[in-house]
This record gives sequence, C-alpha cells and structure tokens, in this order.
Amino acid sequence: MSDLDRLQEDVISLPKEAQQTIIDLVSFLKQQQQQPNQDKLPQPIIFDNQPVVGMWSDRTDMTNSGAWVRQTRTQQWQR
Repeated sequence: MSDLDRLQEDVISLPKEAQQTIIDLVSFLKQQQQQPNQDKLPQPIIFDNQPVVGMWSDRTDMTNSGAWVRQTRTQQWQR
C-alpha cells in the first residue's frame, strides 16, 4: 500500500470536521506554492532611510574614522 493510499484511508477514517480541516490545509499549501518566490525574498535595506546613518556626523573627533579607530585601539590595547 502506498503512502497516498494510507493517507487517503486515514483521512476517510476521520470525522467530517477533521476532513474539512485537512482540505483547508491542502488548499492553503497549494496557494502558498503558487505565489511568486519574490514575495519570500528579503528586501534590500535602503541605508539612506536608516536612523543610524550619520548619527555621529557632528563628532569632530571622528572626522577621520580610520585614525580614530587606530587611536582607540592603541589606547585600549597597549596598557
């Protein structure tokens, strides 16, 4: 007996309400599979609209971020 035959027998043995639940579930799954996959892909982040972009723009000690990082590392790690 195949899996589909067993599944059919199992579904038939259930009460009518449970059978309807299975029918609804199968319909839902079919609908999910028919939707384009683009809906499921993550959307790219537009950094221009993010509140963190430019949050330190007014800091004069960070005008050269590379130099600031080097200086901070030197101060913190060479003790």
